[in-house]
Amino acid sequence: MPSHQFHPSILREYDIRGIIGETLSAADAYAIGRALGTVCRTNGGTTACVGRDGRLSSPELEAATVRGLAECGLAVTRVGLGPTPMLYYAQKARQADVAVMITGSHNPPSHNGFKMMMAGKPFFGPAIASLGTVAAAGVFAEGQGAVEDQPMLAAYVERLLQDWDGGDRPLTVVWDAGNGAAGEAMSLLVDKLPGRHVLLYADIDGTFPNHHPDPTDPQTLDDLIARVRQENADLGVAFDGDGDRIGIVDSSGRILWGDQILQILAEDVLRTHPGATIIADVKASQGLFDEVARMGGTPLMWKTGHSLVKTKMAETGAPLAGEMSGHIFFADKYHGFDDALYAAVRFLGIVARMTEPLTRRAARMPRMINTPELRFDCPDEKKFAVVEAVRAVVKVQGADLSEVDGVRVRTADGWWLLRASNTQAVLVARAEADSAEHLAETCAALEAVVGQALHSAGLPVPGALIPAALLEIHA
Repeated sequence: MPSHQFHPSILREYDIRGIIGETLSAADAYAIGRALGTVCRTNGGTTACVGRDGRLSSPELEAATVRGLAECGLAVTRVGLGPTPMLYYAQKARQADVAVMITGSHNPPSHNGFKMMMAGKPFFGPAIASLGTVAAAGVFAEGQGAVEDQPMLAAYVERLLQDWDGGDRPLTVVWDAGNGAAGEAMSLLVDKLPGRHVLLYADIDGTFPNHHPDPTDPQTLDDLIARVRQENADLGVAFDGDGDRIGIVDSSGRILWGDQILQILAEDVLRTHPGATIIADVKASQGLFDEVARMGGTPLMWKTGHSLVKTKMAETGAPLAGEMSGHIFFADKYHGFDDALYAAVRFLGIVARMTEPLTRRAARMPRMINTPELRFDCPDEKKFAVVEAVRAVVKVQGADLSEVDGVRVRTADGWWLLRASNTQAVLVARAEADSAEHLAETCAALEAVVGQALHSAGLPVPGALIPAALLEIHA
């Protein structure tokens, strides 16, 4: 094929993402297949697995990607419709040299994209950027590959069930797939679990007619919370659009955020792996890191990004990791990738073995007050410079500083974080404190230093970076 130029916005840090008909097309998918297949062949690979989610554009993109890979001479297995973790599982089960998931994750219906693995490891960062270079050069591996259909959904669900450890205690659980790619796997899974299970929006529908599939957005959990209360359920479980992120609500309808879910999972894992490293991203509560240490584990704060966390897990041998966004990674008994359905099986097993309700266990967690993730628009070409300017200021101030990912400053009463998003033209901030008064003070310190950095970079400074209404919630 001739050389191919991708829209400059689609090759991201962790994946490829674009808007169908605007920045992403079937021609792009074919070029991605050719470029990825060429890299695979250059590294001695011969096999590939490809899966897809339920978006309306996914069948066309999947077919084009498969064709591109096969024309590089690869033997391609089409593993079918399902969640992203099913594709990861297929790669492990079949030992494929390259794996590609066609998915738009939790993005709007008009979006789609690609998540990739190479040689059993995440394919991200400079590796993704290299696909643009290969496609632009137009020099691709050539060959006559083969294409085989081998749906993996049933085998994947059976693997999920292998680690159920909740005995026969019946739970009442409400599940919400949000019409995302996890729906069919969820339905098959609950048929084999003990207890009573109520399913919401299990049919896979790429228009997402009921709500946006993103459990980090509290509004998307409204239906789940209402049904949990109506059914007097023990808990509710939600998934994002491609099934690699989890949300949990307890029987009262209280949302457990990613670091709180991880805390409960860590307590269980540390019983069999005392002293083990537990990884959480830089946005997680200080309460989580303190609790992991109190429980005898070794807490490790790391960079945000599912590919970065998986890579760090492999490096450290950590049996468990998680992100505030709901990515949970198990290397204890499992393969070390983010799988929300597997995390749900392990979490439900813990709840089934508890001697107290989940609500009471959640109430015993350290009580910190924090903001949600705050996002400030900032041009891509300036966002990292702004963070560097903030870092310079707080170093002069002698702050207690973590530089793992951006700038995280610990105060006497809490902490604040500022980092540049790797996927969007925004700065990301978060703050936490032990009281509403101290949270307001922490946010004021964050606002002051960010405002100074924005002004120095010649960028407009909003009147209030942190909405007053946000702090009034805690007043």
